Formats: sequence, C-alpha cells, structure tokens
Amino acid sequence: MPQKRDPRQNHLLAILPKDEYDRLAPHLELVELTLGESLVESGKTMPYVFFPIDCIISLLCVMEDGSSTETALVGAEGIVGISLFMGGETTPSRAIVQSAGSAYRLKGQLLKTEFNRAGCLQDMLLRYTQALITQMAQTAVCNRHHSLDQQLCRWLLLSMDRLPTNELVMTQELIANMLGVRREGVTDAAGDLQRAGLISYRRGRISILDRSGLERRVCECYAVVKKEYDRLLNYRHSA
Repeated sequence: MPQKRDPRQNHLLAILPKDEYDRLAPHLELVELTLGESLVESGKTMPYVFFPIDCIISLLCVMEDGSSTETALVGAEGIVGISLFMGGETTPSRAIVQSAGSAYRLKGQLLKTEFNRAGCLQDMLLRYTQALITQMAQTAVCNRHHSLDQQLCRWLLLSMDRLPTNELVMTQELIANMLGVRREGVTDAAGDLQRAGLISYRRGRISILDRSGLERRVCECYAVVKKEYDRLLNYRHSA
C-alpha cells in the first residue's frame, strides 16, 4: 500500500505555526523527482522552491570541464532554492536529484511574499540557511583534510539522515562524482566498509548494516554538521 504523502513530512513545513502553514498549504504541489533530474542549473533562476519529503537533492559546483563536486545534501530537513529568499535570485551551483522520491514545490514568488512578512517562516529559513552554510563549509574542510574512507562515511551518514529507509540507490560512479574523486577510490573505500560489516553494497544499492560502526569510523565533520542542524532547527512554535 503506497505511503500517504503530507507536506509536513518535510521538517521545515512541520514546524511552521498553523496560520503560516495554512497560507502556504493550498499552493504546495506534490511532484515526483527522478534520479539525476536537474532542478536548477548554474546561473539560472528557479521558478519554484522544493521541500523534499523522501528524496535527496545534491547541490553541486560544476567546473568548466564538466567535472563536479557536491557541496551539500538537502532532504526532508530542508528546502532547495535559498537564493530566491536570500536576494541573489541565482547561484553558481547546480541542484540534481541524488535519490529519487517526492517533494512539494511552491512558486518562488509565493515563498518570497511569505518570507517578507518577517514572521516565523523567515526566522526558520534563515536558521536553515545557517545550517546549510555550515554543511558546505565542513564539506570543504573534510574534502581537504580527511581520508576518502572518512569522507564516504560522512556522506553515507548524512544521506541516511535524510531518507526514511536505511537503503540508498547509488552507483559508485555517482558517489565518485559527488565526492569529486576517482571511482576506483570509492570502490576501495566501499569494499573496506563492506568487509568490516558496516554496509552491504550490491547492484547499485547500499544498505547500512551497522550505523554505530560508521559513526565510530567517521571524522568529526559529521558530528559538527548534525549538531548545528539540531541546534538551529529542532524547535517548535506554538500553533
């Protein structure tokens, strides 16, 4: 039986006060997003923002030669399209679907109108943006200073935090593109994790077998990002 979809499966929408949620709810449109689908290209204005509920969106920096590296992940905890309410309108990054699933989209102008009311939505989106900046900064640090094994552990844990299951459909080629490394390196690192009994990898499907083991193996970057998201977004306004 298919799971019932509700906009409040997205954390940001769930913590909105009732009056602000009720203004947005009639305009939220459920969309199905496919693996590899692009939501925005570098330098383009997004007509919509997206609130994922069971999918993951990757924010990527793309180089002139076509190579790319992921700077952040967005799942049910967040929103894709911060440039629309931050005033810049466009961004040099690209947003693609890393894990297929569903999201609710909202016209950008409607979000900006509600944001400019300077109510709880504005406060919540600014808090989320701070958390997202932390993730981007920590990703840059991790990619420079930590081993590929640790980077992969961080990436897996952040991905699983944003999915309702412990399984991720993702090829090693795509993971390599996300991390900005060679596929052979990902093959070796994933093989080490599988031999250690932490993950199972087969035919493009990664299952987490021992989450606590991954958390012991990962660098401090994962904890820094998670702590900041929890600090900034684990609060609830009275409806």
